[in-house]
Amino acid sequence: MVRGREALMPGELRALEVTVTAPVVSFRNPLYAGVQVGLPCPPPATVGGMLAAAAGGWNRVDPGLRFAMAFRCGGTGEDLETYHPLDASGRKAEPTPRLRAFLADAALTVWLVDDVDGWWGRLRRPVWPLRLGRSQDLVGLRMRRVTLRSSGGRQGAAVVPGSTSGYGLRLRLPTAVSLDRARTRWDDYRYDASGRAGVIDADWSDEDGQAVALLPAPHPSLASR
Repeated sequence: MVRGREALMPGELRALEVTVTAPVVSFRNPLYAGVQVGLPCPPPATVGGMLAAAAGGWNRVDPGLRFAMAFRCGGTGEDLETYHPLDASGRKAEPTPRLRAFLADAALTVWLVDDVDGWWGRLRRPVWPLRLGRSQDLVGLRMRRVTLRSSGGRQGAAVVPGSTSGYGLRLRLPTAVSLDRARTRWDDYRYDASGRAGVIDADWSDEDGQAVALLPAPHPSLASR
């Protein structure tokens, strides 16, 4: 049971835990040009974009917004997707079929620690449809209010800043992308797709001992920093 704000004990914090589910998702690695290389988890910039869609645009999101997240999937695969390249002049060339890596039975957990009641309302009645990855990948959503404790926890399947962990795969992911897409802020992260990563020194942990490590803010205004 989650206690009200007035009943929080020292070292506790109220948060909104958001669970996003989708049968199929795909996250292209933007470090590779001309090929479709997939990432094992969504970049923070992608998750931030989903939150901005719920709010009705980045102009309605606090530039200091931060969140923590964890990601799991039930399997991986490949299919063919029509690719519409541009030629040297910037005009569309002939459509080309390419292999696309995808993740199946995906579940993303996001923890929001600021403006919990406001985000509850935004996500309950999003301004724009919620998608994760490609524009056609609509998601399901569940929410609950939880109490976090100021202690380290088990990394598990969390995506965490690279400086906080030595577990899992080291990834260079986009944190923030400018509105005109001309600038991207990149940061180092750690992610263990097996979900078996051990205890880390995180900002917070939940009632099950899951580490809740806040990631850098994804607002586009911070893309050049």
